[in-house]
Amino acid sequence: MTNLERQHQLTKELKIRAKKEGFDLVGIARVPGSSRLKLRNQALQRWLEKGKHGSMKWMEAPRRQDISTLLDGVQSLLAVGLNYYVEKEHSKNGLSIARYAWGRDYHKIIEKRLKKIGKWLEIERPNCQWRVCVDSSPLLDKAWAEEAGIGWIGKHSNLINQKIGSWFVIGHLLCTEALTPDKPSEPVCGQCQKCIQACPTKAISEPFVVDSNNCLAYHTIENKSETLPKKIANSMNGWIIGCDICQNICPWNIEAMSNNDPEVQPQEWILNITKEEVFSWNDEDWKNRLKGSALKRIKPWMWRRNVDSASTKANLKKK
Repeated sequence: MTNLERQHQLTKELKIRAKKEGFDLVGIARVPGSSRLKLRNQALQRWLEKGKHGSMKWMEAPRRQDISTLLDGVQSLLAVGLNYYVEKEHSKNGLSIARYAWGRDYHKIIEKRLKKIGKWLEIERPNCQWRVCVDSSPLLDKAWAEEAGIGWIGKHSNLINQKIGSWFVIGHLLCTEALTPDKPSEPVCGQCQKCIQACPTKAISEPFVVDSNNCLAYHTIENKSETLPKKIANSMNGWIIGCDICQNICPWNIEAMSNNDPEVQPQEWILNITKEEVFSWNDEDWKNRLKGSALKRIKPWMWRRNVDSASTKANLKKK
């Protein structure tokens, strides 16, 4: 078997392994990637220079624009997507939490599964080095997922896949092995601007550009101020953690496929959260409920602030 044949075979087996771990989308990219990566880096730099990242200073890390700083000798990247959509909805009490956080902490789910794949890769290629990256790592993760062919970056800045829409979280396994790359995804948003038109705060300032300073998700999750801006509070319409408005309206999500994976199934309290509960739970109550959830980084006082802000309008609309 030639080196190229061994490369193809390893790539095929790696993808099979990733599918067995429960990932819905799997793709391979080669480092340094196509010329599109350079354009994505330039777009990120413009976004940062205009201050559209708000207080998220970690986005400024130079390492984010150079994958070689994350793993010495990196040659390839396995990109994976985990569908988190389930056919359930919030109760009609007027408070909503973004779908990505309904189940167990996706960081831990993805990291655990990718580590299994990395250890398998070690057995197949004893000299291989690897590293797992989820969105908490300084990697231009959406751009690399696009490069690996698992989805394109939509006008709302979320990844979209033609088969499962945009209801998925991503992870990456960097490695020093040469793997056979997939064809990068091509944008298929066309002339559609529904996500731009639907945003209540006009946070999507132009196609593919989200201004965090006007984003409900940013303010309910990242903003550490005691109070939220009046413009945000008046536009929340019950969204207390995150926001799914731009995804709910996306045509690619019309036929979303529900995932039966146990780890993405929603906790009932998240679907039925009430204002009374938010203000009656003490810190220990919150600690117990947020255990194993991506929501644990949002402190109890922030929950109370968000609910209080979302309730400034007496007539919360039902979604």
